[in-house]
Amino acid sequence: MAFQTVFKRYELKYLLTVAQKEQILAAMQPHMKPDKYGRSTIRNIYFDTDTYLLIRRSIEKPMYKEKLRIRSYCQATPDSTVFVELKKKYDGVVYKRRLSLPDRVAMDWICHESPIGQNTQISREIDYFLSYYESLHPSVFLSYEREAYYARDDDTFRVTFDDHILCRQTELSLTAPIYGTPLLEDGKVLMEVKCAGGMPLWMVHTLSKLGVYKTSFSKYGTAYQTLIFPEIQNQKILYNTKEILANV
Repeated sequence: MAFQTVFKRYELKYLLTVAQKEQILAAMQPHMKPDKYGRSTIRNIYFDTDTYLLIRRSIEKPMYKEKLRIRSYCQATPDSTVFVELKKKYDGVVYKRRLSLPDRVAMDWICHESPIGQNTQISREIDYFLSYYESLHPSVFLSYEREAYYARDDDTFRVTFDDHILCRQTELSLTAPIYGTPLLEDGKVLMEVKCAGGMPLWMVHTLSKLGVYKTSFSKYGTAYQTLIFPEIQNQKILYNTKEILANV
């Protein structure tokens, strides 16, 4: 049986140094505590069309954008619970639909091999997404080390720290080991602040004191610009070179 979750929240991103992270952690200590996963290695498989339509649209920063991924919080087995996530963003607000399923069931469903046999609001939304983007297939494996915290008095306020962000286009399976191309500079950490409404004043004051400002950083978008787009350009150059030589 699939378990469903729906999120609606703001997600703010900040690039930190390790020293800034430690200072923010110290400020968080009276107000927040680690979530049930603590520090974990998150694995994601992002899905896209043959022309990478979803991520190309996202990079253009439209009012509305969407993406689909499957996520696990450890190296999966075919029977492990993983999470199918349909993530939409409209006018700065993130809406996320999540279904938990066994890995093999989730992959077979999203790869158009077999339906999951569920009839829920979220499964229907994902089925529509799959039918609308007919050529969806695994595009990128993206992993990172995450520390996650939530507020003691409000579990909708969350802060996560991600480092060792890696991407690749081989072994696109949550059962595979971790390796890939780094997406962050050495000594950098990505912090995400997730909240249903306003940010607590103590966090606002902490960020202001440290001179930390919001940034735009998409893991999949950076993977596309770092790994996929250069490869597409190289393929075009190779194709054009072969065409020229063939006509000599």
